[in-house]
Formats: sequence, C-alpha cells, structure tokens
Amino acid sequence: MARQEEKVVAGYVKKETMLVFVFVGVVVGFLGGVLYSAFKTGPSVPPSAIQQSAAPQAQQPAGQPAPMSAEQAQRMLALEREVAANPGNVEAWTQLGHLYFDTDKPGKAISAYVKSLELSPGNADVLTDLGVMYRRNGQPEEAINAFDKAIAINPRHEQSRYNKGIVLRYDLNDRDGAVAAWEGLAALNPAFRTPNGVSISEAIKEL
Repeated sequence: MARQEEKVVAGYVKKETMLVFVFVGVVVGFLGGVLYSAFKTGPSVPPSAIQQSAAPQAQQPAGQPAPMSAEQAQRMLALEREVAANPGNVEAWTQLGHLYFDTDKPGKAISAYVKSLELSPGNADVLTDLGVMYRRNGQPEEAINAFDKAIAINPRHEQSRYNKGIVLRYDLNDRDGAVAAWEGLAALNPAFRTPNGVSISEAIKEL
C-alpha cells in the first residue's frame, strides 16, 4: 500500500537534527558542561543553539531565554494550527517540537516529539532531541530511556551515546555507566571528538 502523502506547512523544510552535549574542563577535571543542539534548516542557514548547564542541579540556562522572534511566533502559530487541523501530520509535529526546543519550552517540546514518534516510530534523531528535552525538564531517567531507544534503532548514533554519558555522569552521578557509554562510542569511532576538541579517549579519562 502506498504511503500516505505527508502535509507540510508552507515555508517549512524538514530539520536534520544533531544533538551534542558540550562539557568544559576546569582546574581539576571536568565539573560540568553545556548542552548544545543544532537544527540545520538548509545548507545556507547557520545552526541555532540552545545551551544549558550539565551540572545535575542546574537544569535551566543561565539568565533569561532570548525573547521569541516575530518569525518564530508566526511559525509556532502556523504549526499549532496545522497539527490541530491535521493531527496525523508527523512532519508538522516534528517541526513544532524543534521550534519549542529552540524557544526553550521543554514541556511542550516533549509533547510534540512524543506525538511525532507515535505517528512515526523509529526516528533516532527525534528520540535524541526528546532526550534533551527530558533532561532540561528535570527528567534525566526519561532522557536516558530516550537515548537508549535511539541507540537501539541506530547503534551507530554517536550523539545519543555521547549524550547518554553526559546525563549519566552529571545528572545521575553514575560514572561507571558514563564510562561504559563513552567506551562504546570510542569503539564505534575512535576519532570522535567532543565539540570543544577533546578526543573521546581523553574525555573518558576526565570523567
């Protein structure tokens, strides 16, 4: 049976998501880091970023989130209307989740991503973004669950493995689990480097 054609809100293209957690070293090892997620909307559009502390007790970004732009507000309204009128539009749910992510609305992003995954299970990128939002929402166990699902779907999904290590180490204080997660990543890609340029082998030593 032919696949049902997906409706896409005018002016939107699918975002290819990649999530990474950045952790920074201080005088004695790594005490924390920042959570970073980039959504690429096209080859000529620079990625946007949302940052947050990786320390277990610091779930919110420092300072107030940037005000929503007029364009973001218009897109959000259009997408909210689209999913209300066409609740089976998986692409619109995914786009809406990304927009909630970018505007620091983790609870709403979680709901949108969950709906997207209900309609189209098996998207490791969406699961990874969902994990980030669970963490930002103060639900690290759910974040790990989302990352594990992404890894089960795509065992070579490097960002999920890296993010899992960050949450285990800095949110759940599970150093052994974090080491295991990153050793699995190193086995897949020994050349993997963290966003601040540290090799995965060195990063493991700093845990």
